[in-house]
Amino acid sequence: QVQLVESGGGLVQDGGSLRLSCAFSGRTFSSYVVGWFRQAPGKLREFLVSISRDDNIIPADVVKGRFTISRDSARNTVTLQMNSLKPEDTAVYHCAARPVGGTTWDYWGQGTQVTVSS
Repeated sequence: QVQLVESGGGLVQDGGSLRLSCAFSGRTFSSYVVGWFRQAPGKLREFLVSISRDDNIIPADVVKGRFTISRDSARNTVTLQMNSLKPEDTAVYHCAARPVGGTTWDYWGQGTQVTVSS
């Protein structure tokens, strides 16, 4: 069973930065793709970006040029560096994992709140 734990959320001003971390455990890290999602109140969950074991990165348009994902295989951690944050980035941010070659995100973290004030 995969466990995912997010950390690093908080309150930041418009234009600020935050770094989120996702700690992965329970299975072989290299066998999974890890992604970041977010969900704002009253909105659907939104895919942001994913990274595979060979650092193949797939970003959504909304994060291009602002958010950077990285993977540390020694620590089984995936980091999301978020810059130039805007109030509309306010949401609960979740990391998720799916097996390499799989099509569904089977495992989810509990989420971390990010609030961007104007």
